[in-house]
Amino acid sequence: MELLCIQSQEHPQLPQAELKAVIECENIQTEIEVICEGLVILKGIAEDKIDEYYRILTRRLGYTHEVHEIIVKSSIEKLAEDVSNVKWSDYISETFAVRVKRFHSEISTVETERNVGALILSNCDDIKVKLREPNSLVRLVAFESDVYVAVEKIKLNKKHFEDSKPHKRPFFYPGSMSPKLARCMVNLSRVTAGDLLLDPFCGTGGILIEAGLIGCKVLGSDIYWKMKNGTAINLEHYGITDYRTFNLDVRELKMYEKVAGVVTDPPYGISTSTGDIEGNDIFKEFFHAIYDNMKDDAYLCMASPHYVDLKPMADEVGFEIVEQYGIKMHRSLTRIISVIRKKLD
Repeated sequence: MELLCIQSQEHPQLPQAELKAVIECENIQTEIEVICEGLVILKGIAEDKIDEYYRILTRRLGYTHEVHEIIVKSSIEKLAEDVSNVKWSDYISETFAVRVKRFHSEISTVETERNVGALILSNCDDIKVKLREPNSLVRLVAFESDVYVAVEKIKLNKKHFEDSKPHKRPFFYPGSMSPKLARCMVNLSRVTAGDLLLDPFCGTGGILIEAGLIGCKVLGSDIYWKMKNGTAINLEHYGITDYRTFNLDVRELKMYEKVAGVVTDPPYGISTSTGDIEGNDIFKEFFHAIYDNMKDDAYLCMASPHYVDLKPMADEVGFEIVEQYGIKMHRSLTRIISVIRKKLD
């Protein structure tokens, strides 16, 4: 069986990197086929695992907009025949809508939606078309001359990423990371539900919110008391209760329980304050402080400016950089997202 993922195209690499990280850490048995940017097929999924994997992906992913179960792969020429051969009563409950998404295809969106909807109605009793909030969504994804006929069983909560933007939280401070990027970074750290995740520069708690929402236990610290308190306010607002927050300098960090993942956005630039640490030393100090507080198989995912070379600092402590992705912020700054782990012996 197969799942179809419609991904964000706001970054050329992060959506696929996030998907691969979740597949890895959740031990999802599948093969990834990239059709084009924004369209990925997960192939070879066992029938008894399809619903479990579907739930995991829709619960976790940030840069994937939709996940659908593929019913049949067709073509523009054979679409009517293939749609007519589907037993739609197995997939549709009471009301449905048909929606077409095109990737490099000349298929007619409105005409195809109308024609396929009519075919489904003629082959299935006791159902109705409902264009707004139907019980079932039939998604046709056209790539060139191919058409994937699929059904949406579980919606991703895309509204969350809009409603939880930094300025909409009870405690707000300028410069906070977007929730979608924060979720992606949490996923890149390969943590799973029940794991302990640390953000030692927690700020307003955006990263910890996203980690808590996928079931992690979260721990945040910040050198500033108001940030530590603000993080707690925001976590409570989103119903996250398995957390601890501390007001301390990262150099004083001594964990009783080693963490399964570290995700953070250390302060940098002229608009931020880093206590008594100057320049790039904050990154060097951070690497030294965090190393012994991480499990041996833990990942660190962090943001940094493009002008800071993390590699010699990471090498000095015993880390290795395994992935890096650049995000253009403005003309003079590119944010680098690095995935780092302890060097294997």
